[in-house]
Amino acid sequence: MTRERMPEAGVSEEEQYIRSLRPRTLDECIGQQKVIEGLRISIEAARQRGEPLDHVLLHGPPGLGKTTLANVVAAEMDTKIVTTSGPALERGGDLMGILTNLDQGDVLFIDEVHRLSRAVEEFLYPAMEDFCVNFVIDKGAHARTLRYTLKPFTLIAATTRPGLLSSPLRERFGIFHHLDFFAEDELLHIVRRSAKILEVPIEDGGAREIARRSRGTPRIANRLLRRVRDYAQVKASGVITAAVAAEALDFEGVDGMGLNGLDRDLLRTIIQNYEGGPVGIDALAATLNEEVDT
Repeated sequence: MTRERMPEAGVSEEEQYIRSLRPRTLDECIGQQKVIEGLRISIEAARQRGEPLDHVLLHGPPGLGKTTLANVVAAEMDTKIVTTSGPALERGGDLMGILTNLDQGDVLFIDEVHRLSRAVEEFLYPAMEDFCVNFVIDKGAHARTLRYTLKPFTLIAATTRPGLLSSPLRERFGIFHHLDFFAEDELLHIVRRSAKILEVPIEDGGAREIARRSRGTPRIANRLLRRVRDYAQVKASGVITAAVAAEALDFEGVDGMGLNGLDRDLLRTIIQNYEGGPVGIDALAATLNEEVDT
């Protein structure tokens, strides 16, 4: 079975750029070696048994590759992946249409799974556990519950806030993996790989400078690489050297620790206005004139 995605309207240039840099197999993945090896074992065992992979929960800070790993798992299982998110599933009916169209062994990826409503969560329980869904037709005295049997599938869910998941939902996952921040050397390999894909000439010093300021996050590393690429093309010879990378990142307001202007303002406010803290998030947001969720 070939892999495919749900049709997406208006895929942005940013999304196309991100996809072009994503690894497509476990062998192409850099970093998170314990997670990769665990997935490799689980996938091979499922293959040998001829069964779908057990449901997987990926959790950790944003930008570390949870979506990428979901796509890699689908590719390794040689199956289709259908992608959605917690906020997009407002009612059980939204999920019903997706689940009934899944084929044997398909992967359903739900990003931000902690934002599922309780009603959708409860609709998902029998689908995960028994591969069936229950839905009610008619109302009042004529109401009837019908059971629809689903083809066995794999749910991969991603969250940055695992503590918000209800216990019944969490217990229905068989595989749990926590993604941690990447080491600088791992980010160095990622920057080199991305530069090669983008056909951007880069020296080791330039790649390391980008990696050093990426705060352990591949998404940030790839975003900074693109900004440095533009700067090198316009302000230098097009080659990303250590000096060019440093100049470009300074110009973007990203300092040696990877902090941007808002990060520095936040720390400065805590130190100067609140004597180093503690300080409540609402007070901090009001002082900075920013939204609490920023």
